[in-house]
Amino acid sequence: MELIVRTVVIFVALWLVMRVAGKREVAQMDAFDLVTIIVLGGLVTQGILQEDYSAVSALVSLGLVTLLSVGLSWLGWRSPRIGALIEGTPTILLRDGQPDIEAMKAERVSMANLLAAAREHGVRSLDEIDLVVLEADGAFSFFTRDDDADDDEPDPPKAQAV
Repeated sequence: MELIVRTVVIFVALWLVMRVAGKREVAQMDAFDLVTIIVLGGLVTQGILQEDYSAVSALVSLGLVTLLSVGLSWLGWRSPRIGALIEGTPTILLRDGQPDIEAMKAERVSMANLLAAAREHGVRSLDEIDLVVLEADGAFSFFTRDDDADDDEPDPPKAQAV
């Protein structure tokens, strides 16, 4: 029973750490971050298993963490409110070429990060952007202004390979 309680407590602590770390932290992982997470996994394992290194304890812990993850996913699917709490919500960082400084501060996204992401998406200037959304998974979504919006005729459909 103690193993189950330790596993649940560590799982909740890890979930809280990931929520507090913010969206961009996960999306911007580099090699050092990956090594840190692997080391963290070893430390968490010690915290869950204490000094019991039996295969049964490891399987119980693995099964319980899997069950907790699936349970959180199911709760998020069943309730949009709980889903927003568990997964996070998208944040608008820029609208009509104007950055939302408060939203950027809240998400800890610098103007340099935003401009770098824009360049990665082929956007040269903030003036080209209608909307930038920081998605719940940490990815940026860019919606650029359509210069052809003044045309009265829609573009012809493009052929698609079948």
